[in-house]
Amino acid sequence: MFKPEIRILGFDDSSFSRSDKTVPVIGVIYRGGNFLDGIVRTDVRVDGMDATDKLVGLINSTRHKQQLRVLMFDGITLGGFNLIDIKDVNKKTHLPVIVINRKHPRLKEVKKALRHFKDYKKRWNTVVRAGKIRNCDLKDNKKVYYQAVGLSNQDVEQIIRLTCTHSQIPEVLRVAHLIASGIRGESRGRA
Repeated sequence: MFKPEIRILGFDDSSFSRSDKTVPVIGVIYRGGNFLDGIVRTDVRVDGMDATDKLVGLINSTRHKQQLRVLMFDGITLGGFNLIDIKDVNKKTHLPVIVINRKHPRLKEVKKALRHFKDYKKRWNTVVRAGKIRNCDLKDNKKVYYQAVGLSNQDVEQIIRLTCTHSQIPEVLRVAHLIASGIRGESRGRA
């Protein structure tokens, strides 16, 4: 059983154009699904391979680190196809990782898109390493999809339900999305 105010650090990236070299990534520290505790930021290369290292450095250096219990990501890609190796993040931060997707990822399309990169095999391996995609049933016959490392599926689903207080995705990711999209102007779309 997790406390209602479990500290979670959730990340989402800002919008970007293909001419941008980097994209801002916003991390939000939340207590459960109810209270914003802090914000962190880094930048990653568009379609690069630096997301994992940048995030690990940011997580390990934040003054909030000792209070954190879980990391959450809105998918495993940032800035296009800059992939997050969630097993590496877990190993280097010593924190469990939960990846949330509103829809089931279309892996065939992802694999096809990754073939355009010289390091296709490395990128595809990062996708595979994220593990099995599972679903979590929410209220009103809604569901989200997740991948996780460092927690049992039962614990992951408890945390997801605990933190989905205002929408179909955990509040920490909803707020990270709003802040990240506001960096480039005004937030829009579903958060």
